[in-house]
Amino acid sequence: MSETPIVALDTVSKRFTKRLDLAGKIARRLGAGVREETVHAVDGVSFDIAEGEVVGLVGESGCGKSTLGRVVAGLHPVSDGDVRWKGAPVSSLSHADAKAYALGVQMIFQDPFASLNPRMRVADIIGEAPLYHGLWSKSEAGDRLAAVMRRVGLDPSYRRRYPHQFSGGQRQRLGIARALAVDPTFIVCDEAVAALDVSIQAQVLNLFMELRHDLALTYLFISHDLGVVEHIADRVVIMYLGRVVEIGETEALFAEPNHPYTQALLAEVPRLDLRRRTYTPVKGEIPSPLDPPPGCHFHPRCPHAGPRCRAEIPQLKQVAPGRWSACHLNDGGVGHAG
Repeated sequence: MSETPIVALDTVSKRFTKRLDLAGKIARRLGAGVREETVHAVDGVSFDIAEGEVVGLVGESGCGKSTLGRVVAGLHPVSDGDVRWKGAPVSSLSHADAKAYALGVQMIFQDPFASLNPRMRVADIIGEAPLYHGLWSKSEAGDRLAAVMRRVGLDPSYRRRYPHQFSGGQRQRLGIARALAVDPTFIVCDEAVAALDVSIQAQVLNLFMELRHDLALTYLFISHDLGVVEHIADRVVIMYLGRVVEIGETEALFAEPNHPYTQALLAEVPRLDLRRRTYTPVKGEIPSPLDPPPGCHFHPRCPHAGPRCRAEIPQLKQVAPGRWSACHLNDGGVGHAG
């Protein structure tokens, strides 16, 4: 296994700006308090993913984890920072290396029905990309298609069907087959089991683990479900409102969370040995990424917040071997600013 991370994020940020239309520009000239709106979806995120590793990316809805996944997959360009593919910045890859990156990183989406073209048959959905890029010849396409479908647990005789003729679990397997058809080494799974029934979730998760073992795949597994992440991930990255607040190996992070947000998330996870406990969601609502709070983004909801939290952005620091956290409590207190 290479010591160079297969993917590395270096202070990656992604912003979306809604420009003023003509009416908005006129209103602003007339003195109305109208301005362009900028969503700070991802804000200075840095972490590495080693070859063969499964990294779970966790956070509440709206924290920016899906946007980050799309940045890693090359579907969104970065606003600031760098994404590195096998050590090289994606922005400076040669044409051949850029193609290898585009094919080597594939994405599986949350809604398998919305991500599949309803007018295309299964054979075209799975085979279009490898045929276009010359990975399959027309003469071998039938056999390659059948092999990919069998690998994900689908009957090759279904190749002439349309997406609406499949169940939700089968459609997600189609999405997985489409990703595998171009022989990727890295897969971004964006809430890939969230829309499935619990029993089907288990089957698809087991499929992901089999594929990881058989094909030496690396995963960025995005989910809001900590129970799923605990089952599949080697390491966990916790995001809150565009920023990473904690990183650690799964077992250690679940056993002893450091950041107050991680502690609050894990307090919601049902446990058999704590069945009499009353579970409550994290207090308050996640702030708007249009106008994030100053200092630590979590301070409006944090029971330990002090003046320093409201004024100063906490940096991600190593707090134990293999553990990083962004919290002023790790500096010995939060009672002062600066």
